[in-house]
Amino acid sequence: MATPPAPTAAKSPTVPPRSVLRDITFLRLWAGTTASGLATWALPFVLGLAVLHHDLGATGLGLVLAARTAGFLAAVAVGGVLADRHSRRAVVRWSALAAAAAAPLLAAGLDRSLVLMTAAAALAGAGQGACRPAFQALTAETVGPDQRQQANAAMTMAVRSSTLTGPALTALLAAFLDVGSLLLGIGLLWLVAALVPGKGTYTAADPAAEPGPRPGFRAEFLEGIREARRHPWFLAGLAALVAVVALGYSATSVALPLISRDRYGTEWVLASAMTAYTVGALCGAMVIARRRPRSQGWAAFAGLAAYGVAPLSLMLPVHPVVVVAAYAVAGIGIELFNVPWFTATQREVAPDRLARVSSLDFLVSYGLAPVGLALIAPAIDAFGVTPVLAVCAAACFLVPAAAALVPTSRHFARTAPPTTD
Repeated sequence: MATPPAPTAAKSPTVPPRSVLRDITFLRLWAGTTASGLATWALPFVLGLAVLHHDLGATGLGLVLAARTAGFLAAVAVGGVLADRHSRRAVVRWSALAAAAAAPLLAAGLDRSLVLMTAAAALAGAGQGACRPAFQALTAETVGPDQRQQANAAMTMAVRSSTLTGPALTALLAAFLDVGSLLLGIGLLWLVAALVPGKGTYTAADPAAEPGPRPGFRAEFLEGIREARRHPWFLAGLAALVAVVALGYSATSVALPLISRDRYGTEWVLASAMTAYTVGALCGAMVIARRRPRSQGWAAFAGLAAYGVAPLSLMLPVHPVVVVAAYAVAGIGIELFNVPWFTATQREVAPDRLARVSSLDFLVSYGLAPVGLALIAPAIDAFGVTPVLAVCAAACFLVPAAAALVPTSRHFARTAPPTTD
């Protein structure tokens, strides 16, 4: 009688990685980042309501928003150095608390003191600017390397969702609350951003615990610039961002309302195109959360170049549906760039210099946008809308293509990732 063969050990199934959305520490960070993004978006909208309610003049609105931008630009570089020098969690807390403190000051200055409102707006911008690089570095501390792309996609989806649903929610609240109460609500959002996120678990070392004297602020900021220069793909990406933000985004921001009014005779095109852009960005974030292109840098630059279809559609006498579709494509492309860009920065940059390098990203992206907006309108007056849009569309297509040719840009890495069979 033959003996039955011994049972073979069953292969243990491959356990899929746990979703980042089931990580409580990440969810706390996600909630704080979402609250800060919603507060950042809401402030200009609520101040616009103040103009409609005659609590603030149009000139005052421009001054207050300019002060917020100045505060942001002044603080973002400082925040990057502080977040690399001290606990990233502490920098997020104190910068968000500063932004929260600005909200009641803005409410107190309504229809009373433009000087107080301007100072409060500068404080709000400084809090916003200081926390941005700290949040970026804290994401790398909170989430493991294999889940950072999914985490960054979840972050950007939260921001895009806030942009999509925020106007309706704010308009609904405005039916029951005055502008001062809405400003206090923005302060509460900043309190959530300050108090909810926890400490990361992937920190190699606590910067504050390093022995010996540290170099001065200027030396540490320059050290961040040197770190950025070590990564040619990062510098190439910044150049591409400058072209798309300062030229493409600025041109479409100025030209879309004009063309919606003059060519199509309706505000529907303006509203639909901006909505399509946000919906497209949400779709792009959902796609890139799960896909890992083999040449992620080239794929990301292709996505960034896709923004060129937006100014291109405004140049041509096309059906308005084509304009709306072009904006949806631009939205998809921008997140196909953003998510791998943030993920690669968190992966490739030295952890103790990550916040400073991230601050350079925000400084260039946010800093040059007002310059582009200030120059595009006079350029349209001088040369006409079609030539300006043509130049901006060409820049959106050609500069990312040139950036993709820079060494290390193919994979957003100094060395190519290992291939798997």
